[in-house]
Amino acid sequence: MLTDTACKKAICPPDKKRHRLADSGGLYLEVSPSGSKRWFWKYRRDGKEGRMALGSYPAVALAAARAARDTAKIVKAGGFNPVQARKLARIFHACSQRRAQRGIAARI
Repeated sequence: MLTDTACKKAICPPDKKRHRLADSGGLYLEVSPSGSKRWFWKYRRDGKEGRMALGSYPAVALAAARAARDTAKIVKAGGFNPVQARKLARIFHACSQRRAQRGIAARI
């Protein structure tokens, strides 16, 4: 399992395109040669491997990445594709915000 210190000190070797540091449950931190660090969750659905981006480190801390992974696992256990479910949630949120803005504009 990763620690916050290991995440901070992670670097990509010069001979690799990217370096992956595994945590648990399919969660890993991918470090690029430029120094950027991103969280991903690797999962399998219908025999195919999928990968879900969870955010950039340090904006998304280790504990938050683990929580996002756990949430995605629950969605997957419910029989849904976690990536598609997140896209639908974003669309729904944007639509509801537009409706709220139109409602406020109509009152003015």
